[in-house]
This record gives sequence, C-alpha cells and structure tokens, in this order.
Amino acid sequence: MNLSMISLWSSMGGFARGIVFVMAIMSIWSLAVSFGKWWRLFRAQRETRKFAPEFSRFLQEEQMDGAIALSAKYKKSHVARVLTGALEEIKPLLTDGQITVSDINSAERAIERQMLILVAELKRGTGILATVGATAPFVGLLGTTMGIVNAFTGMAAGGGSGGLAAVSAGIAEALITTAFGLMVAIPAVWLYNYFQTKIDFLTVEMTYTGKELIDYLIKGVGHEFGRSTFTKDFQAKVTSGSGHIDK
Repeated sequence: MNLSMISLWSSMGGFARGIVFVMAIMSIWSLAVSFGKWWRLFRAQRETRKFAPEFSRFLQEEQMDGAIALSAKYKKSHVARVLTGALEEIKPLLTDGQITVSDINSAERAIERQMLILVAELKRGTGILATVGATAPFVGLLGTTMGIVNAFTGMAAGGGSGGLAAVSAGIAEALITTAFGLMVAIPAVWLYNYFQTKIDFLTVEMTYTGKELIDYLIKGVGHEFGRSTFTKDFQAKVTSGSGHIDK
C-alpha cells in the first residue's frame, strides 16, 4: 500500500485536513512573530553598540546636554530609551547646576517606569510562541483521535474483515496529524526559550546601565564620594562584551 504524503493527503477526511490547515496557520504565525521579534532585538543591540561609547564620552566630558540629545537620537536602543527617561527628568535642573537627592530619586523612578514599558514591549509576541508550542501537539492529537475512531468505525462497518490491512491507511492518516503537531510545536518552544533568554540579558543590560547612571548622579551630588566610575566601567564592559551580551 502506498503511504506517501500525497496519498495520505488524498485519503484524509475533511476533519483531518482541517487540522493540518489549522496547524499550518499556527506554524506560519509563530515563524512570522519570531522573525519580527528577532529583527527588533537585532536592531536594538546594534544601536546600543553604537550608543554606549558615545554616551560614555559625553559623560566623561560632562556634556549632559549632548548625552541627552544622543539618547534621544537612538530610538531603537533599549539602553538609550531607559536612560532617556532619567535624563529628561533632570534636564530642567541642569541649567541651575543643582541636582538634589530627591531629583535623583525621581530619575530612578523614571528609569524603573521606562524599564517596565520596555520589558512589556520586548515580551510582546512571546505569548503566541508559548501558546503554539503548548497547543500544537494537542491539536494534532485531536486529529489522531478522530482518525482512529473513523478507522475502527469503518472496520466495524465492514464486519471486521481484512484485519489490520483494512485500517492501516486510516491509522496512518490519524498519526500524521500528531506528527504535524510536533513539527509545529518543537520550533515554537525552541524560539520561545531563545527569546526569553535574550530578553533576560537585555533586562540585565538596562538594569545595569540605569543603576550606573544613578550612581554617577549620586556621586555628583555628594562630592565627598569622588567622581563616578560609570564612564570608564560602562565603556570597558561594552567594548569587552560583558556589558553588552550578544546572543
């Protein structure tokens, strides 16, 4: 008996074909979401690699206006967007030359708010991958269950004649939907875990740079603490790869 994919598709009933069609949509949807998310993260990391050394240079030269303008320029960089919130918070105070501890607390809260927004944006779409990865095997199993029921129903209608040969095509048709379900679910789970790990690394980057900026401002207020090591430390970590993690 010929059990090629073409013959299986030809022998499939309407329900099994509908299951395969649904899983094809799920697969295309998850791949499209994955490509869009990968492209966005790639652009964010690429801009951050350009932004970090320039931002450090502005801080070294104590050109806060230039640092603010630079962070506003790199709109795709997750690090730049986080720092923009804090810098915009203290920008009106730069003309007076006085930044209090209360102002720094406001800047820190601005960083936290911006991070919450960015993390939510970065996670957008991962729920689709998780849903596809979790439900695709069950959708395929639904097709398998109904296919086996139809196969044995047909065997019973024929009086049980023919034995296994009479139902082999029906069982093969039923099992193929489970195979399709696994083919859709496995890449979706892999991609979901990949993006979750990637987002965790980006969150670490945003947290690190935000805390370092706040530390820089605190040391600027309390002169007894000396100059901040933010510029040297951040630039060294970015150029060495420990502050910016490529995956």
